[in-house]
Amino acid sequence: MKNLVARCNARGIGALVDLHALPGGANKGDHSGTNSGKAELWGSHSNKELAARSLLFIAKECQNMEGVIGIQLCNEAEWDAPSHGMYKWYDEVISQIGGIDNTMPIYISDAWNLGEAAKYSNKRNSVANRNGNPVVIDTHLYWCFSDEDKRKSPQEIAQNDVPNKLRDLDAHDGSVVDKGAAQAVVGEYSCVLAEESWGKGGGQSKEDLVRAFGQAQSRRYQEKAGGSFFWTYRMNWMDGGEWGFKQCTKNGAITAPPNLGLSQEDVQGRIQNAQGQGQQKKQETYGGHRNFWDNQHPGQYEHQRFEQGWDIGFNDAMAFFGAITNGGLRGHGGDKIGMLDLWVRKRIIESGQGGKFVWEFEQGLRQGIRDFYQCAGI
Repeated sequence: MKNLVARCNARGIGALVDLHALPGGANKGDHSGTNSGKAELWGSHSNKELAARSLLFIAKECQNMEGVIGIQLCNEAEWDAPSHGMYKWYDEVISQIGGIDNTMPIYISDAWNLGEAAKYSNKRNSVANRNGNPVVIDTHLYWCFSDEDKRKSPQEIAQNDVPNKLRDLDAHDGSVVDKGAAQAVVGEYSCVLAEESWGKGGGQSKEDLVRAFGQAQSRRYQEKAGGSFFWTYRMNWMDGGEWGFKQCTKNGAITAPPNLGLSQEDVQGRIQNAQGQGQQKKQETYGGHRNFWDNQHPGQYEHQRFEQGWDIGFNDAMAFFGAITNGGLRGHGGDKIGMLDLWVRKRIIESGQGGKFVWEFEQGLRQGIRDFYQCAGI
């Protein structure tokens, strides 16, 4: 496994280390560590203890490994796992891993309830929990298994269902000072629908329907998730059809963010444009912020915090955007900051700021990032 992570890292690919199969099984599926048809992790003290020891071993091994982006505690926890102490177990394991490495991102299964997982991650990712590991939610999205989805057409799913996924995060993100951070990745998805759904395509070719479904997912997950993992890369004997990332990128169903297709020259040119506009944009933004609060809500403020946050946000966005072309492995494309709420939390904690006006620093940070993207035209 270490060799595989090293090979990926040498090619600019980060690895999420997921304890996919757990003692007794985190769910009833035979991919979860047992073929008993039972989820016997959650009700067993000895199974949870063994799982925790395994995760601590993994954390120690990963502590100094280049290219590990996080450790996932379990995959697809059974839907009723929270009633059997899942979040208490998460707390215990995360605290123990924090004693080894409190900077390692920890990924958790949402047990098919993203809203509840978001509430949990808000608490773990609060600004007050300054030394806590960042926590990311893993949610899985499929439209090929339930009877309800089988009754829908591909067009209904692509046009109505996909754009509304991940809305459970809406009440939990966007203001770290008030709420903490809630970030999710789509840890599994595909372009597969049930045959019953494909049969309701109204005469459109399956290839076109697959493409529309995949592109809808690409747009939504790039907009709202911290990342997405397609299941799977390919089959041993073929590219994988609607289950295969290789096939679905080849036929245009899965698309990369537009900014990742930019040439080195274009990235550098956009950075230069942003640098040239930066100071003027800062004055406009800072002046607008100051005038709004001083005129609309007169009172005592510390507007210099907004200015400090803006500088950091603008420069952070620029550093991410130029990282790949400045000695990166890919050689093209400009990155945007992923999992923005967790990045904002990190910067707030590192700033050492506190008190009732730290919200001005957060607003300035977020606005500086937005202004860089606007100036760079992305």
